[in-house]
Amino acid sequence: MRTLYFECNMGAAGDMLMAALLELHQDPQGFIKKINACGLKGVNIAFSPSIKHGITGTYVKVTINGEEESEHTHHHHDHDHSHDHSHNSLHDIEHRIGHLNVSDWVKKNALAIYKLIAEAESRAHGVTVDKIHFHEVGEMDAVADIIGVCMLMEELAPQQVFASPVHVGSGQVRCAHGVLPVPAPATAHILRNTPIYGGEIRGELCTPTGAAILKHFAKSFGKMPMMKTSKIGYGMGKKDFENANCVRAFIGETADSSETDTVIELICNLDDMTPEAIAYAQQLLINEGALDVFTAPIGMKKGRMGILFTCMCKPPDREKMLELIFKHTSTLGIRETESRRYTLSREFSEKETRYGTVKIKTATGYGVTKSKPEYDDIAKLATESNLPLSEIYKEGFK
Repeated sequence: MRTLYFECNMGAAGDMLMAALLELHQDPQGFIKKINACGLKGVNIAFSPSIKHGITGTYVKVTINGEEESEHTHHHHDHDHSHDHSHNSLHDIEHRIGHLNVSDWVKKNALAIYKLIAEAESRAHGVTVDKIHFHEVGEMDAVADIIGVCMLMEELAPQQVFASPVHVGSGQVRCAHGVLPVPAPATAHILRNTPIYGGEIRGELCTPTGAAILKHFAKSFGKMPMMKTSKIGYGMGKKDFENANCVRAFIGETADSSETDTVIELICNLDDMTPEAIAYAQQLLINEGALDVFTAPIGMKKGRMGILFTCMCKPPDREKMLELIFKHTSTLGIRETESRRYTLSREFSEKETRYGTVKIKTATGYGVTKSKPEYDDIAKLATESNLPLSEIYKEGFK
């Protein structure tokens, strides 16, 4: 599966993410022409090689009406220091993005990212989203970064995106409002429920724009998956630190999930629930995305008969499933085991039989191919035609 992995050991900013993705693109020059022609008023985007600590990467420079955004306006808004700058509300930005010469997919994703930032800023400054006014320069800079990243994502077309835990830096940062702690409140808000860490390095490593882009595209944050990398992009930041200030983007193929993946089994012993309540919990977990939920009878302490309840899920769903199991069963404790799962890859096709259409599931891998008609379809046709299940089953296999 075509997979993109962002390594954010030095945080992330919009321009760094755009630069890293640009290095993965077949024709960076052509892409820059395209984005400069998409209708971003007064914006010019250029890129150049940049070397930090012996690592060569790309630096993307966004200029607005000829001026490069300075650190002080960096994505923070202000309500009073803006005699020389016009302001934009979220509505203006939506309007601006809506009129760009880019695909609907790019517009939709760019707006979603923008809303994450606006919502976080409104939270940080204690004003409603519609009252947030963005600083013109910091603003268009962020829009340019977001549009650039979305256009590159569309062209690179990864099927899944992951990111490392995000290094946010430490200390304080100056902005239009004065001095803010790092990570800035908006960044901290966007990265809720995401693994982040600070450390020795002082300064703002992750900006709200960088945080929102990662949050929007990454399916989960963690170790790099096992993948065969075909290309690596280095996106360089403006500032210099004791470590190379860059985001790395890896694109390649992850081991076909038909070979192996990790599943989590959440297990508990129940001895005081009715069969109906257990069946209800079981169905609810499956509806919420569990891979499988099954029970087995067990003998427990004091000679009680009980039920061993097991919910199998994907690692990112762990928290949600734990919450649901505690809420819908009587258990006070849940055990977790992590299992490696080997699966065949599955494909569906449709087959016309004289009783109606049947979905056929074909599984392949490990030199094996297995096919079988989907039970639900067969059962439906058996009911409709008033024939035994086996009769329809035979039809599905002809």
